Amino acid sequence: MTFDKHILVTGGAGFIGSHVVRLLVQKYPNYRIVNLDKLTYAGNLENLTDIQEAPNYCFVHADICDQKAIERVFSDYQITDVIHLAAESHVDRSIHGPMEFVLSNVVGTVKLLEVARTSWSNKSNHVFHHISTDEVYGSLGESGFFNESSPYDPRSPYSASKASSDHFVRAYYHTFGLPIKISNCSNNYGSHQFPEKLIPLMIHNIIENKPLPVYGKGDNIRDWLWVEDHAKAIDTIFHNGEIGHSYNIGGLNEWTNLELVNFLCKCMDEKLGREIGTSANLITHIEDRAGHDKRYAIDASKLCSALGWQPTVSFEQGLDLTIDWYLSNKEWVKKVTSGAYQRYYQKMYSSK
Repeated sequence: MTFDKHILVTGGAGFIGSHVVRLLVQKYPNYRIVNLDKLTYAGNLENLTDIQEAPNYCFVHADICDQKAIERVFSDYQITDVIHLAAESHVDRSIHGPMEFVLSNVVGTVKLLEVARTSWSNKSNHVFHHISTDEVYGSLGESGFFNESSPYDPRSPYSASKASSDHFVRAYYHTFGLPIKISNCSNNYGSHQFPEKLIPLMIHNIIENKPLPVYGKGDNIRDWLWVEDHAKAIDTIFHNGEIGHSYNIGGLNEWTNLELVNFLCKCMDEKLGREIGTSANLITHIEDRAGHDKRYAIDASKLCSALGWQPTVSFEQGLDLTIDWYLSNKEWVKKVTSGAYQRYYQKMYSSK
């Protein structure tokens, strides 16, 4: 079968990556989508069971830090483009183990850039789209928004590693002419998110009647982006964004953590048939996280005006869809949080 593009999606078995892979596989039958994932704790092939037999999809088990493996993938699959999502992405984990974030997010990105640079002789026919985060900009006060010109001011090992990878991507554009695009997104939510992140963690704990841990006073503010809107934005930027440009992607949904958890509790009580206020009694304030950024808020006007992207659902609508998915997929949560399940996949693919 002949394909117009051969796109390598790194981290395609993860939360955001699986939504991007599904969108591309279903929307572009004339593209071959190569999903490369290391299958660490947050990588789960069950996220993609609905498209795993598609003729334009294939999976490769590999680590972006293994340059030889990446070179083989580029050669074997004739990679024409890269959408790079593979990353360690949890702030708490980065505080307890920064080096893993340096290796994956910085070293892994540079190795991927280097393979793309040496593999693509004609740079004009390719795209290297690097997916990043709004956390590289640091912390906002009560007013204002991050835009593409905001200075970088990362505050956690995670955000510092992503800021470094952004700089390397831009350096490969300016130094070697690599055709790059960068997007920086706000907090994602939706189906298939590993339940260590705020929303799926709270949903899971409410179901189990476990404490709902909220850092400090819960007054830290985040802008929430529905993951399927993010996937559509990546598609738009990949195809229509300008080479060398960066684009901010936000959901236009600012909530304090405590407001979000209280609203989530109300929604869950309604869906579970509990008296309103039952789940809110589980809220437990814990010691604030070290270096906890006060507020993130994205100005996505460049993406909206230049490329015509707009979020398609309100936070209330997206949260309702998200809750319904988790309530209907309790077995998925049990599986992905099972150490035995993770060891099974690691063993299965390490033997190949």
